[in-house]
Amino acid sequence: MNSASLGDSPLARELADLAVRRRIFSAAAPPLPRFTRIFTVANQKGGVGKTTTTVNMAASLARMGARVLVIDLDPQGNASSALGFDTHEQRLGIYDVLTGEKTFSDVVRQSPEAGELFCAPSSLDLVGIEIDMVDFEAREYVLQRALNEYLRLPGGGFHYVFIDCPPSLGLLTLNALVAAREILIPMQCEYYALEGVTQLMTTVSKVNAKLNPTLTISNVLLTMYDGRTNLSQEVAADVRSYFGDLVLNAVIPRAVRVSEAPSHGKTVISYDTNSVGAVAYYEAAYELAQRGAAAEQEAS
Repeated sequence: MNSASLGDSPLARELADLAVRRRIFSAAAPPLPRFTRIFTVANQKGGVGKTTTTVNMAASLARMGARVLVIDLDPQGNASSALGFDTHEQRLGIYDVLTGEKTFSDVVRQSPEAGELFCAPSSLDLVGIEIDMVDFEAREYVLQRALNEYLRLPGGGFHYVFIDCPPSLGLLTLNALVAAREILIPMQCEYYALEGVTQLMTTVSKVNAKLNPTLTISNVLLTMYDGRTNLSQEVAADVRSYFGDLVLNAVIPRAVRVSEAPSHGKTVISYDTNSVGAVAYYEAAYELAQRGAAAEQEAS
């Protein structure tokens, strides 16, 4: 291929576009929220990029100057690992908060990622949490009470809190939905992307009616997108048709660096900042922050 044809090839155009998009890293940061935005990152369908979305959105916002907390409610502890914590060596974590043995102040630790990014880590003990909490009164509110108490403490203020929970509707997920004010739904651009959405919407309605009337689905993020395939384009169109303006314009591509980063105990934002995956997550976080700022301004 000669230089002329290379300059006009799809790869060259893609690289040129990425170079332009990287400018977002030097753009002025969006306004910080006046009140803590608490997100549960939820999708009952597994393998949609839920944990990956949690840590990379959090890391992106921290790089923008926000103070961010990630609560890892998934017993697998993948969010904790991606933020630089070894869950096998971790002595204190969110399990101790839920059982009432410790407070958030005891277990929250700062991630080695850039910016003010903190984590309440997971542990394998979470596997048996439903048995440990079986006799608890109002056990659906345990996380909400502990988190609200922590956020009121001097030095406990955060701009964003992201709660990563298991892909199931057990007690951990229920605690996350009760503690949060917003739901961020990652949806993969593959077959059956909308599978389980009806069940999730039903669950949200029940939580609204009985446990948390302030909970709303505020953002939907398309993940694992491959613009070269008709399938990804069709799924994206279906999701946008279903959720409308709740779907972020930014989409997350299927990218090798995004998949590699957790094995190095990092988010893709720090693992390969200039990669297409890092740029995409930064764009998504920037858009989420801007939308929130616009909504705050409109409400004031």
